[in-house]
Amino acid sequence: MNKQWVLLCLSVLEVFAKDERESRMTTIRQGQVKGYKDPEGNFFAYYGIPYATAPTGFGRFQAPLPGPVWLRPLEAVDKGIVCPQAHIDLPQMKNKVMQDDCLIANVYVPNTDETNIPVVVIVHGGAFQVGYSDLISPKPFVQDKNVIAVTFNYRLGINGFLCLGTEGAPGNAGLKDQVALLRWVKENIAKFGGNPNDVTIAGCSAGSVSVDLLMLSRSTRGLFTKVIPESGSNVGVITMQMNPLENAKKYALSLNFTDVNDVYALELFYKTAPIEQLTRDAFFNNKDSNFGFTPCIERKGKESFIDDLPMNIIKSKNYAKLPMLYGFDNMEGWLRLNFFQLWKSQMNEDFSDFLPADLDFESDDQKKQVAKIVKQFYFGDSSIENNNILEYIDYFTDVLFAYSTLKAIKLHVEAGHDQIYLYEYSFADKNSPAVPFVDVRGAPHCAQSTITFEGKTIFSLESNPTDEAINMVKNMREMWYNFIKMGQPVPENSTLPSWPPAKVDCSPHMSLGNTIELKGKLLEERTLFWDDIYRKHYRPPVPPPTPPAKHTEL
Repeated sequence: MNKQWVLLCLSVLEVFAKDERESRMTTIRQGQVKGYKDPEGNFFAYYGIPYATAPTGFGRFQAPLPGPVWLRPLEAVDKGIVCPQAHIDLPQMKNKVMQDDCLIANVYVPNTDETNIPVVVIVHGGAFQVGYSDLISPKPFVQDKNVIAVTFNYRLGINGFLCLGTEGAPGNAGLKDQVALLRWVKENIAKFGGNPNDVTIAGCSAGSVSVDLLMLSRSTRGLFTKVIPESGSNVGVITMQMNPLENAKKYALSLNFTDVNDVYALELFYKTAPIEQLTRDAFFNNKDSNFGFTPCIERKGKESFIDDLPMNIIKSKNYAKLPMLYGFDNMEGWLRLNFFQLWKSQMNEDFSDFLPADLDFESDDQKKQVAKIVKQFYFGDSSIENNNILEYIDYFTDVLFAYSTLKAIKLHVEAGHDQIYLYEYSFADKNSPAVPFVDVRGAPHCAQSTITFEGKTIFSLESNPTDEAINMVKNMREMWYNFIKMGQPVPENSTLPSWPPAKVDCSPHMSLGNTIELKGKLLEERTLFWDDIYRKHYRPPVPPPTPPAKHTEL
């Protein structure tokens, strides 16, 4: 009896505490949603709103279904829901709840009665394999600026990007989740005070690739007005599966399924495989810079997200040329530092293993010859050791992010796009750790996103930030908010340096370092080097082939 009495008291206290919080009720198409004022900020947060329904069972690889409706008010509190994904040792994942029904959105609204507030939708990164809605939290940005932010989950890994070209697994389910979220925002954001006709999409890493692809897809026309890709483009090696059917076969074989040449048997295997098998690998250690199950070029069809090479779509000029705030960090290759001690000896033994997956060669000898040229360009005649770790960072900076971004910008400008604002972010202060073995500091992968939206460095939230960091947060937020609000990061009346759009030679660009200044061409020598390599050896990704006639029902 005493135990029951204690539980009853705790329940009453919990209800009382909930009633004490300032709340707001918002009515959307699906029903009423009750959000609460953030205890540390002057804004309201609505967590865990189901914007769509992820199919399960035999439909697990198809486009999302409509979201649920409800009769009672939805308590929009954070339940830590994430989509199924490979396990990675991150403190942020400690209390997360992994479940199939994971397509939820979070909405952050300033404490104001204003309407038609600009909206930013943030697509999380994680190589399309891991991550969750608030991997980078927009709360400090919303606290500081009059903007509504939306974050959300989308399906990941095999669940999101198995691409067999069949009716049951056409491909790009995770990107179709993103489209469903944008349609949900278009339909409902006015109820939160947002302007459905003034929506900016932003993202870093896989989120950057996503927003870049969203701009090219026919399925997104009219859903957003501005684009902020941060460290990742739609024409890079991390963007597309080179051969999605062969990729699916290879992974199935690793799980001891052998009937891989029957596409319908392969589809049935993936539809019935335990989730533990589908999330066994995050594909982070691939030497050729691909990340396993990522977006694909789909077979042509009414429901396809993208059915041609992004490069071809840009060249066709048949896409919405929306204002873009586009760039990367100067030490993107920091992302690969965990592998340095293992890979440096392997790179010395056979550098050809580390050439990007979107290159093709007539023979192994030709591949080794090209690898020798690339290694010479970055490392000279010396072997790869601790003392040239910066060159190692430069190599992966270019292969993963920098070169493809500059290549995409050139294609856009050649197609008539004249509203692209290019930058390189390199800010580092005394609180930033130095690269191992050398006393050099720089900006690692997604540093520009964390300082803008979270007000911290990529590594940690300093309790005693430097004056330089505080000023950088202020300047970055001002430029990003200007772009979200007006479509240009530096308006005419700003005290910041003038920032004109980029030309076909990727100049000018804004150098966002300890000093903010406009500069000319960005990484010209390295870009020209890779232009020559790709001109000779580019391997375009292919869609899955048309499946044979189906003889039996699955």
